[in-house]
Amino acid sequence: MIIRCWGARGSIPVSGKEYIKYGGDTTCMEIRTKDNNIIIIDAGSGIRRLGNSLVREGKQDLNIIFTHAHWDHILGFPFFKPLYMKGTQINMLGSPLAQESIKQIISKTMQAPNFPVKFEDMKAEISYIGACPDWFRIKGLSITPIHTSHPNHGMGYKFSEDSKTFIFLTDNELTYTHPGGLQYADYLEFCRGADLLIHDSEYTPEEYNKHTKTWGHSVYLDSLKLAIEAGVKRFGLFHHNQDRTDEQIDKMVENCKKIIKKQGVKMKCFAVAKDMELEV
Repeated sequence: MIIRCWGARGSIPVSGKEYIKYGGDTTCMEIRTKDNNIIIIDAGSGIRRLGNSLVREGKQDLNIIFTHAHWDHILGFPFFKPLYMKGTQINMLGSPLAQESIKQIISKTMQAPNFPVKFEDMKAEISYIGACPDWFRIKGLSITPIHTSHPNHGMGYKFSEDSKTFIFLTDNELTYTHPGGLQYADYLEFCRGADLLIHDSEYTPEEYNKHTKTWGHSVYLDSLKLAIEAGVKRFGLFHHNQDRTDEQIDKMVENCKKIIKKQGVKMKCFAVAKDMELEV
């Protein structure tokens, strides 16, 4: 499978010369299976650029999975061009712990006075699958959800194809258990041996200890610890803080690599960037 990043930023979109390398769009990931089926994770602002790309490619059979309903993960939905094109078919799957149905959550992004186009006026044919079961398939891609530790609940996902595994765990606080969340040991077992792990790595230890504990995100060193102990092959830092510059993210990655080298671990580490393409 091929994984493409269309947005790796957390909380709110940002722009400026200090955000060029890693990008300013919020969460949106694209998975292409070996049969070129498309699974989209979240509808942050990055889904706008993805939608433009899909229109140019003529793709109209799509699947969207949501991790949770916080604004930065759904705000791009109204700007997803395939929604306005007749012939587009979209299957939407939502977190089983969301307070409302996925249709209610998404439609709110287009309610007056917030947006000029009515949700009911979209031309795409949308199917709402609702809560994801413990295990399911989307056209040959095996998907296993897990509850994340995050305010208002959320889900992470393990995607498997041809014995290769990609795990996506954003908005997950590893050192604090929110209602509905799990323990560190549970995430460790879930991630064990993965070919690729992308995990929330928003905070530095100083930020976390000073004022962001219980906010639902992890210290990047805790995420690194999880990746090392789980024996994953590749680890990507994700959900970059809205104020984190390219240079600061580079320094976080450099520090991770020093720790990996010191421990004698064979694991590739990087920060997820806009337009990055990874093959698993």
